[in-house]
Amino acid sequence: MVNPPVWRASTHLYENTARLAEGPRRNEDGRFFYGRRGAPTQWALCEALTQIEPGAAGTVLYPSGVAAIAGVLLTLLRPGDVLLMTDNAYDPSRTMGKGLLKDFGIETRFFDPLDLPAYEALFCEKTRAVLLEAPGSLSMEVCDLPALARIAREKGALSVLDNTWAGPLGFAALEKGFDVTLMALTKHVGGHSDLMMGSASAGEELYARLRQRAQQLGTVVSPDDAALALRGLRTLDVRLRQETASALKIAQWLSGRAEVAQVLCPMLPGAPGHELWKRDFTGGCGLFSFVFRDVHAAGRNRFVDALELFGIGYSWGGFESLALPIEPANYRSCMAWPPGGGAPADRFGVRLSIGLEDPDDLIADIEQALGRMAAS
Repeated sequence: MVNPPVWRASTHLYENTARLAEGPRRNEDGRFFYGRRGAPTQWALCEALTQIEPGAAGTVLYPSGVAAIAGVLLTLLRPGDVLLMTDNAYDPSRTMGKGLLKDFGIETRFFDPLDLPAYEALFCEKTRAVLLEAPGSLSMEVCDLPALARIAREKGALSVLDNTWAGPLGFAALEKGFDVTLMALTKHVGGHSDLMMGSASAGEELYARLRQRAQQLGTVVSPDDAALALRGLRTLDVRLRQETASALKIAQWLSGRAEVAQVLCPMLPGAPGHELWKRDFTGGCGLFSFVFRDVHAAGRNRFVDALELFGIGYSWGGFESLALPIEPANYRSCMAWPPGGGAPADRFGVRLSIGLEDPDDLIADIEQALGRMAAS
């Protein structure tokens, strides 16, 4: 059998009452208890994700990437604790820090991940965890991840990495010193823009805590979605390699355009963060951003609207290319924008998610959209 069956069952039957009594005593994948703890389809996905995450003892599944972030933070933090969150985090993470966690009596403090001394000075006796993301959401900064994780450990705090961009094939987070690594499986692992799911992987002690809290919250994913994620996982490596190669070609082309002030693609030699990416990462993906030179928001939006091969949407990591207008200044507390001390006029950008289309066709589409933007 190539594919594990899709087990759609909430109720598992037992041979007798003695076997029924055994169910609650052995809380582990591979042992039936009740559908909320999963079945072979979900277990197969957990096992596969754990196998590709060096240093992981297990993986917990969540119904979305945001649910994974919330599940992890609600496991590690208690009322009165302080969370340090990178200032360039995914906006739902930032919103969580200002809303959900605040409601639970947890304080979130934002920091610039490129400023190690300021980051280290921010720790206090109540700091229990640090949430990082690299490259930064929208703006693609690459920070010194091993150093940030090491400082957190020295300060007695747990380090969590949202590793959706690179995944374990591009950055082995646990081996690099992080305590928990999470992903939005909606993106690369799903790969086909037809499922919502998240995951968190960790060593033995933290995995047990994550698993227990997820069960207490009633967190479960459908077996049908787990089967779709397993399907995507089988082609993950080949898709990432193609998308990365195409993204590099497009980023290089954009870097030569007069309309573009800066290409924010850490895989591109000379781009911000490239040396750290080259040192610490073993792969990339098709997601990057660029900033226009002296173009206002309306002009940037005309460019996006003129694209024909790119869809306009919030997600990424699927087979299809997407474009999203961005202005990261709206989602910052302490980091400057534009990046690198750029001109104030050069603040309107676009995030591109490069899919599996021919990169030459995508370049031609971008070129015609630039022409229509200039003509307007």
